[in-house]
Amino acid sequence: MVKAIERYFRWLHGRWPAGTVEKLPVVEPDGSTGVPGLYVVGDLAGVPLLKFAADTGARAVRAIVGDPSFAKRDRLPGGAVRDLVIVGAGVSGMSAALEAQKIGLDVVVVEASEAFSTIVNFPKGKPIYTYPTAMVPAGGLQLTAKAKEPLLAELQRQAASAGIVPMAARVTQVVRKRGALEVVLDGGEPLLAHRVIVAIGRSGTFRKLDVPGESHDKVSNRLHDPADFAGKEVLVVGGGDSALETASTIASAGGRVTLSYRNAEFSRAKPDNVEAIGKHESLRVVLGSKVKEIRAKDALLIWDGGKEETITNDAVFTMIGREAPLELLRRSGVAIRGEWTAATWGTLLAFLAACGFLYNWKAGGVVTNAFKEHHWFPFGASGTLALSSGSPGFYYSLAYCLSVVIFGIKRIGKRKTPYVKVQTLCLMAVQTVPLFLLPYVVLPSMGHNGWFDHGAGQWLGDQLFPLTPWDPQGREYWRAFGFILAWPLFIWNVFTPKPMALWLAIGFVQTFVFIPAIVYRWGKGAYCGWICSCGALAETLGDAHRQKMPHGKFWNRLNMVGQVVLAVALVLAVLRTISWIWPNSFARPLFDGLLNGWHPLGIQTNYYWIVDVGFAGILGVGLYFHYSGRVWCRFACPLAALMHIYARFTSFRILADKKKCISCNVCTSVCHQGIDVMGFANRGLPMEDPQCVRCSACVASCPTGVLTFGRVDRAGTIISADTLRASLEK
Repeated sequence: MVKAIERYFRWLHGRWPAGTVEKLPVVEPDGSTGVPGLYVVGDLAGVPLLKFAADTGARAVRAIVGDPSFAKRDRLPGGAVRDLVIVGAGVSGMSAALEAQKIGLDVVVVEASEAFSTIVNFPKGKPIYTYPTAMVPAGGLQLTAKAKEPLLAELQRQAASAGIVPMAARVTQVVRKRGALEVVLDGGEPLLAHRVIVAIGRSGTFRKLDVPGESHDKVSNRLHDPADFAGKEVLVVGGGDSALETASTIASAGGRVTLSYRNAEFSRAKPDNVEAIGKHESLRVVLGSKVKEIRAKDALLIWDGGKEETITNDAVFTMIGREAPLELLRRSGVAIRGEWTAATWGTLLAFLAACGFLYNWKAGGVVTNAFKEHHWFPFGASGTLALSSGSPGFYYSLAYCLSVVIFGIKRIGKRKTPYVKVQTLCLMAVQTVPLFLLPYVVLPSMGHNGWFDHGAGQWLGDQLFPLTPWDPQGREYWRAFGFILAWPLFIWNVFTPKPMALWLAIGFVQTFVFIPAIVYRWGKGAYCGWICSCGALAETLGDAHRQKMPHGKFWNRLNMVGQVVLAVALVLAVLRTISWIWPNSFARPLFDGLLNGWHPLGIQTNYYWIVDVGFAGILGVGLYFHYSGRVWCRFACPLAALMHIYARFTSFRILADKKKCISCNVCTSVCHQGIDVMGFANRGLPMEDPQCVRCSACVASCPTGVLTFGRVDRAGTIISADTLRASLEK
C-alpha cells in the first residue's frame, strides 16, 4: 500500500524539481525596505546580473530624489549629515554613486575591501555574461566588455573619471538616530545620512561541505589562475555555474579534472556551461556523488547506494556557493524573506483568531447565535434586498466581492501586462455577478416578484432553489454558487437528502466534461486562475504575498493532503448514492456521520466544519499574509486535487528559452504554488507541474524574458504560444 501511494505521488507530483528559494531581504521595486530611508540594490535585490545591478543602483537614487520628504530634509552646515551614504563599491554601488554625483547630492561610498571586489576575484580570463544584451542600464555606469580583465578596467576607468574614491571601512549596522540614519563603522566614527543605500552583493560566507579534511591547504573555494593547475589532478565539487566554469577552465589549461555533483543532472547551470564541460577529454563528470572525506593526496566519494570511490587529486575546489551577507541587514532591522520573529508569530495567531471568529459567524456557529440574540445584524428583515441582507453570508460575500474588486484594481495597476488585466477583470466579473449579485440580489428579487410561483418558473425554482419556509429568502438561492463552483469544491448541491436531478446534471457536466476540456487546452489555471472564487481572492488580495509560499521537497509532499480530501469527497459521493438507492442501508448513517459529524466531545467534526470552515476558511484565508494566498488551493482543495489528475494529460505548458535563462531563480521565488519553475527553464524544458494556476507571475517577473505560455503535443513538440502577452517585455 505504501509503495502504491509513493508511486502515485511520484506520478502526480514527485517527479518534478523541488528547488528552494534563497533568503534575501524584503525589498520593493524601487529598492526601499521596511526601514524608512534604507535602500537595498544589486544582487541582494533579487537579480544576479551586472546590468540589472547597475540599473537598480541608479534607479534607487532617482527614487530617493523623487521622495518629497527627502526634498524637505534639514541641510546642516559642514556636512554633518550627508545626503546619501552608499555601502559597497561594486557595480550597483558605483552606479548609484555616479547618479548621485550627477544630481549633485553630497554622497560618500564606504567599501570594506576594494572597488569592484567581486569582479576582481573572478578567475583570470573569466567570460562575462552581460545579459540582457539589448538592455541599457539606467544611470551613467555602462558595461560593454565580455571578459574579466577588460570589464574591470572599463569600470575602474569610469569611477576614476568621476573622481569617486571609496572610504575604506566596514559597516556593521545602520540605525535611526536624531531624525537621520547612523551608519556604524567598525573601529571608526559613524556617519550620519538622510538616506542609505546598501549595495554589498551576495558574496558572503562560503558554504562548506562539512566533511573531514575540508581544512586541508589544498582545499579552496576560489580559482585565481587556471594555468596554475596544468598537469595536475583536480577535484571540483558543485553543480552551479561557478563549479562548471572552474572545471572547464582548468581542463582547458591542461589540468585533469573530476567534477562531482550530488544530483543526477545539472539543473541550475547555464546551458553554455553544461555544454562546455562535455568538450574536454580530461574532464570527468561524476553525477549523483558526494564527498565523504578529503585526505592529503586523495578524496573519498560516495553514492546514494553506498558505492565509494577514491579520487586522487592535488587540489580540491568546493564551488558550492555562498550564504548571502544578511547580518548587516538583520542588525539594521531589515526584514529577511522567510524569517520569522516574535511579531510575525503574534500577527499570525491574531489573524487566525480573527478568521476563526469570522468563519464561525458565517457558518452559523456560536458567534452567529450571539449576534442574533443581541440583534447586532438585521436577521430576518423585510424588503427585497433586505431578504438577502438578513444572513451572515450576504455580508461575508459583499466583503469578499469588494476585496476582489479593490485589490484587483490594485493588481492591474501593479502588474502592467495585458494578460493580468484581462485575467483580473474576468475574476472580478465572475465574483461580482454570478457569485454575489445573482444569489443575493437578482434571484431573491425575481422570487419576491413571483418569477418562481407558477408554471415553468416554479418548476425551475423547485429544481434549483427549493422552498425553505424558515429562511427569510424563501428559497435556497445560495445554491446558485453551484453554477460556478463545481463539485467537489462545492458539494452541497450533490450531497442532498434526495437527489436533485438538475443539479446533478449540471455538476456532472462541470466536473467531468467542461473542466477536463479547459484543463486539457489551457491547464488547471483555466479554472483556478480565471473562474474560481478562491483563486480570485488569492490573485488579488493575496497578490502581494505570493513570494511567501514555502518551497522544497517536504512542501511538495504536503500537496497530497488535497488528494486525501478528494478521497473523502469521493467516499461521501458513493455513500450518498447508495443511500439514495437503498435508503435503509448502512450507507445513510455512515454518510450522515461523515458529513454531519459525530460529537463525542461536543466539537464539530463534520466535513463542513473541518474542510469548508477549517481548511478553506480559517487556514486558507488566515495564512494569506504569512504563507501566500494559495495555501488552500495548493494543499487541500479537493477540486484542485482532481484537476491535478486532469492536468497530467494537458497540452498546456510554460515554454522556456534556455539560452536566455540566467539561473536567477526569480520565477521560482514568485510562484505561490511552490513550483520550481527555474528547474524547468534552466534545462529548456516546458514546465508541466500540474500545480500551475496560470497566474503569470513567473512569466512577467523573468528579467530576461525566458518564459511564455504555450502548448505542446504528446511528443513534446511545441504546438503554439499564447498571443495574450503575459511578459513585461514587448
